[in-house]
Amino acid sequence: MNCQIASSERQSLSLNKSENLFATIPEILDQVQEGDTVWIDDGKLGTRVESVQEDGIILEVIQARPEKGEKLKNDKGMNFPNTEVHFDALTEKDLEDLDFIAAHTDIIGYSFVQEASDIKRLQQELEARNPSHQIGLIAKIETQAAIKNLPELIVQAAGRQPFGVMIARGDLAVKIGYQRLAEIQEEIMWMCEAAHIPVIWATQVLENLAKTGIPSRSEVTDAAMAQRSECVMLNKGPFIEEAVTILDDVLLRMQAHQIKKTPQLRALHSWE
Repeated sequence: MNCQIASSERQSLSLNKSENLFATIPEILDQVQEGDTVWIDDGKLGTRVESVQEDGIILEVIQARPEKGEKLKNDKGMNFPNTEVHFDALTEKDLEDLDFIAAHTDIIGYSFVQEASDIKRLQQELEARNPSHQIGLIAKIETQAAIKNLPELIVQAAGRQPFGVMIARGDLAVKIGYQRLAEIQEEIMWMCEAAHIPVIWATQVLENLAKTGIPSRSEVTDAAMAQRSECVMLNKGPFIEEAVTILDDVLLRMQAHQIKKTPQLRALHSWE
């Protein structure tokens, strides 16, 4: 499914459970209400729930580029910042995949983690399949609930297995508002530092460089900020090798200035 959406005039989308524009987790559509906002493709397309139907919802487009519009393609993410979403973090497909994962992997990335019970459920499923194999866990922090419950997530996971946190900044920004992202990612890193939990700094790091070969000024500063995490996730692209080289150079330069949240106040030699 591909379609062009512009904001120059009022348009609506039909989000169904089985056809046309549909959600891969249809249970979410039963939990939204009229007036809730739905952001698509990392917030590029903004919509509001116009009406709730028996087989889906009607969305009113409230934000898109006025000149060119937005091309809505397959497999784009949706965020529901005003909706209190409740669903099982492990789908039926996930449970099937765990049969292989429990026997062959060393670490798992866990999306849509919101409560300690989500961690506990995964731990129980893994133990039932392979009690002798300890698998590391990376919790993807991408919702307000995950931020609120982060201390409980850490206690539940880190006491049982190697544990780390990914700051999913794209999804997080849509859910909490872009103006709060810098503040919240700082607080997540501080909390993880106190708990000795490694952090992955993710989403759009050096994206322009990886895709075009030329970085934007702002993304170089963003990459420098990532030095305070233990791991940085880069976007794919034809210039990914250059991106890795430049990221390594930036991080090596910055590590003398900052360790976690503590400035090193080293002597300055920039003009020498």
